[in-house]
Parts: sequence; structure tokens; C-alpha cells
Amino acid sequence: MQKIVISILLTALILTACGKSGSGSKVEEMDHSKMAQEAGSNQAENVQAVFKPSTDKIMPNQDTTIMIKIQSKDGKAIDKFDTVHEKQMHFIIVSKDLSIFNHIHPDYKGNGEFTVTTQFPTSGEFKVIADITPTGMGAMSKSQWISVQGSASAPKAIEPDATLTKVVDNKEVTLSFDHLMANMELNLTFTIKDAQTKQPVTDLQPYLGAVGHVVILTQDAENYLHVHPTDEKASGPDAKFMTTFPHSGVYKIWGQFQQNGKVFTVPFVIQVP
Repeated sequence: MQKIVISILLTALILTACGKSGSGSKVEEMDHSKMAQEAGSNQAENVQAVFKPSTDKIMPNQDTTIMIKIQSKDGKAIDKFDTVHEKQMHFIIVSKDLSIFNHIHPDYKGNGEFTVTTQFPTSGEFKVIADITPTGMGAMSKSQWISVQGSASAPKAIEPDATLTKVVDNKEVTLSFDHLMANMELNLTFTIKDAQTKQPVTDLQPYLGAVGHVVILTQDAENYLHVHPTDEKASGPDAKFMTTFPHSGVYKIWGQFQQNGKVFTVPFVIQVP
């Protein structure tokens, strides 16, 4: 009887280990942010980012250098980072109403310090997000709100789009889902055509090592997803991604692609049931 119990326990442990291994590898390949939540959540709690602009009074349309220092809770520098899609840090900037979006890449100076010089196009509140993968700790993101001086214009309403087809840089881009529901893994597909001829675009070029990148934020900019394509070597007209929306609500999605050496960004606002 004792041998039977031990055998059952060993089998259960093996099955559990296999299940975790398979799930982890899929998440790492498909969804950067979900990997951060699952694989790096515990590690992320021990990592902090210190954002330090070059001036206390950031002005719109003027160069501002931001230093980002990645360190442990006790202030010790974290100095080794994995290169993910050609960069050690992806740096996202969004306005509070999500109408302004920028995806740039700081330079690594060593000793856990990154720097980037950019401009904020308007006054108001902006969220800056550092997307990193400290070596051996899993993917994670750190963020902070930054104030830009001056009188901010009235915020734009964040409302779901009536149609999920947009024209950007002479490309007609349609976003579709196999199903749309919170807390369920789903596929999202960007289908890209020439806006004038309606012919499928089949010559997309790799952007940061993949056919495209997708950034997703909740309406309040508190939940961040950076999603990578399921087929990184695709060239169009379809670019497919897989992710999970953590809860119901309004989300803004930015798809980024490259054709003829030029990156174009297409935004969508959706309501997730």
C-alpha cells in the first residue's frame, strides 16, 4: 500500500512539472507581459526603477534626457539584462489620455543605468514605462508618471472604436479576434492592405527582429502588455499575436510594423467583455 501511495505522488509531481514547463515556454515565446506576470512576478517585487529627468521642469517640445537606474530594493545596481527583440530596454511613453504614444530605446551605460533623450509634444501628465528582462529574473516592467510644464489641453475621451479598420500611412489595417473575453488566451490578427488598391501587403520588413510589436494598456494605463507575434518571420498581409486581457474594460492597442524602411503605428481602442 505504501509503495502505491509513493508511486501516485511521484506521478503527480512529474505531471505537474511537465505542465509548468510546457506552459512557461509558450508564454515566453508569445507574450512578453504575461511572462512578466507569471515567471517574473516574484522577482519583479525585488526590482525597482529610479527615473530621473535632466530637469525638474520638463518643457514641451524641448529635449529632455531621462536616466533610468535599475536596482534592487536595497539600492544595489542590477547590471545584466537580456536582449529582447534586439534591445535591452523598450521604453514606452504615453499621455494620460493615451492619445500620444512613443516607443523608443534607451542606451545602456552600464552599472544598471540607461539614458534616453526625447521630447514631450504637449504639456500634461505622461506615463513612462521601462520594459526590461534582468538576466535570470524574467521579463518585467516599471513605470512612473512624469509632469510636463504648461497648460495642458483638455484630455481626449478614450472610447472604443466603432470599427476596427484604420488607414495609416496609406495602409488599411483591420484588427480581428478569434474571440474577445477577459482572462482567456486569445488570438488577435492585424490584416494589412494597400489603402488605395486594396491589395494585400506582403512585404512587411522585420521591426526589431519581428514582423511587428503590439503594446496594450488599460484605460487608466495601470496594466501594460507587450505582445510579440506568434510567427515572427511573417511578412503580411496577416500579423498574428496571442495574449490574455487580465480583466474586462477598455483597452488601447498599438500595432507597430515596418514597410520600405518606415515604421508605422496603428492604434485601436476596444471594449473587452
